[in-house]
Amino acid sequence: MVCLITGTSRGIGKSIAIELIEQNHFVIGTSRTTINESTNNQYRHIACDLSKPEEVAKLKKLFEDEPIPEVLINNAGIFEDADFSISDEEWLENWDKTFQVNLRSAALLCKWAVNAWKEKGIEGRIINISSRAGQRGDTQEYASYAASKGGMIALTKSIARSFGKNGITAYTICPGFVDTDMARDSIKVYGEEYLTQSLFLDTIAPPEEFANLVLLLAEGKLKHATGQTFHVNSGSYLP
Repeated sequence: MVCLITGTSRGIGKSIAIELIEQNHFVIGTSRTTINESTNNQYRHIACDLSKPEEVAKLKKLFEDEPIPEVLINNAGIFEDADFSISDEEWLENWDKTFQVNLRSAALLCKWAVNAWKEKGIEGRIINISSRAGQRGDTQEYASYAASKGGMIALTKSIARSFGKNGITAYTICPGFVDTDMARDSIKVYGEEYLTQSLFLDTIAPPEEFANLVLLLAEGKLKHATGQTFHVNSGSYLP
């Protein structure tokens, strides 16, 4: 099985890549920087800045050449603040960049994947890593992040509803706070007590739990759960 994962340099994306490789699947990973891949013949890395449409465009070739990825995992995302008090220009700049990375690039990859799978008769799988914020919202300075992740959930459901008859399935995973570099940055701003006060467990979710769930979905073991949103947030949001 060939899997394309965005954002494999750290955190959830890195854990997903490691798990899939350990299960003998081939992974194509992307991040903004080049990664040394010489030690693993089951991994290919592509340096790609998703904030730049011209760089995203080069990924289209992956769905034109053989072998076409059978699984697409849109994991990459940015989490940058934009307070309502800043200028309109700064605020919209944040919104444009956040949507480009978190939603527009993911949507294009989904489009390319679906069209290629339909043409080739491949029963592909899309797994979109959204966020708890996409359903419950976030604080006002991260409204662009929450809105982009909410859009990802709707995108996933639309794909599942539209292309299930073609054997194509799509799923969303919504993390809460995860033990990653991004969460540690938030801890520096808000403090650990503030970020963990709503958890029903005494720990923040490790990225390996997401890798376990992604593996089940990627291998097609939950086909009839297509369109569903999986929440992994230590009980902090229960829809």
